[in-house]
Amino acid sequence: MNHKTCMALAVSLGAAQQVAASGFIDDSKATLDLRNFYYNQDTRNAKAPTDKEWGQAFMFNYQSGFTEGLVGFGLDLQAMYGLRLDASGRAGKAGEDNTPGSVFPLSDGKAANDFSKTGATGKMRISQTQLKAGTLMPKLPVLTTEDGRLLPQTFRGYQVDSKDLQGFNLIAGKIEQVLDRNSSNGQGMSIAGANDPVKGKSSNQFYYGGVDYAVSKQLQLQYYYANLENFYQQHFLGLIHNWQLPVGQFKTDLRYFYSTADGKNASAAGRGEGYVSSGYYGAGVNAGKVDNRLWSALFTYGLYGHSLSLGYQKTTGESDFPHINQGQGRSLYLITNSQSLKFVNAGEQATVGSYAYDFSSLGLPGLRSSVTYIRGSHIQTAGRDNSEWERDLRVDYVIPSGTFKGLGLTWRGAVWRGNDTADKDETRLIVSYSIPLL
Repeated sequence: MNHKTCMALAVSLGAAQQVAASGFIDDSKATLDLRNFYYNQDTRNAKAPTDKEWGQAFMFNYQSGFTEGLVGFGLDLQAMYGLRLDASGRAGKAGEDNTPGSVFPLSDGKAANDFSKTGATGKMRISQTQLKAGTLMPKLPVLTTEDGRLLPQTFRGYQVDSKDLQGFNLIAGKIEQVLDRNSSNGQGMSIAGANDPVKGKSSNQFYYGGVDYAVSKQLQLQYYYANLENFYQQHFLGLIHNWQLPVGQFKTDLRYFYSTADGKNASAAGRGEGYVSSGYYGAGVNAGKVDNRLWSALFTYGLYGHSLSLGYQKTTGESDFPHINQGQGRSLYLITNSQSLKFVNAGEQATVGSYAYDFSSLGLPGLRSSVTYIRGSHIQTAGRDNSEWERDLRVDYVIPSGTFKGLGLTWRGAVWRGNDTADKDETRLIVSYSIPLL
């Protein structure tokens, strides 16, 4: 091979690499998200300290494009840092006026000065099918990332989703670890009843898959399956229908979960090891075994910025509704996924009412407010059926234009009462801003 041929091959190879990498670089996006978060939770019916914490978060997110060609490759990166501004007191110490632990990780009972977490996600694309491996933040009926504190919860695992079939969105994945919202470390997954930080049991195998099918522009059907090894199997069916009326819009949202025991939770010996669920079993021999059905219906009418919703949710079976729960907060795909309570106890029946208003209809774009009231009853206990309720108020404002365009302000206030939980008042103040870097 002569010198000119070698030179030509080198130039061709370099050009091919540049073309292949062009999509990776040209389609890249990077942002720095800032979040100032204040949290205050006050227990009203007991001599308990307040949980009051305040912090500043910096969240860097980079998303590459894909290399050119039949098979495209890409890389996403995350770096999150939370700085404590205030969180006095020591958890577990008598006589303290403030007990931290909800927003920041604890170090010797005190809130850490700061904490961080990083993530990387490799991705591959063929047509409209993507495979991701690494850090994931799913938002699915059977697994939803929790983002109600300073830093969001993240997961580590694998996921493939495909939109190659018209009208279908197919998804499947496996999760091996969770990094909770106030933690820098990955850990196995558990459920309520088995998530004691010292003696609890966990699993590093969470499998899921499902399909969203758009029957029409107005109607969507869903089916999902999930399996947390040695704890539970879960099936989900969903229906969402949007109906454009002569005056306003009407939305129907129907959901059904069917959950049963898996692996060690299905045997008395395994439950004896600690693979158990919370719930009410009386004196039954199946104490701790996952056994739950949950269904709900939510109807929403919207008109000129107004939105009024009414719904009902019911659980049956001996166990509480099973879901990944490390004891540090969770977000669920339920119509009762309120600021604090979830209304998923064994036998619980919940009624939901909410009203929201978008002030852009009055010439105030970016301003929204809402109020939600949920009441749960028939909670099964040894002595009587308990009840609980929660009222949530929320105001959001995003500056729509000018020097501070995109600056977000949020106030969230919650009050919950009941004979199945402590009476508490909670306030959250959030200031957020996203700075585009690429």
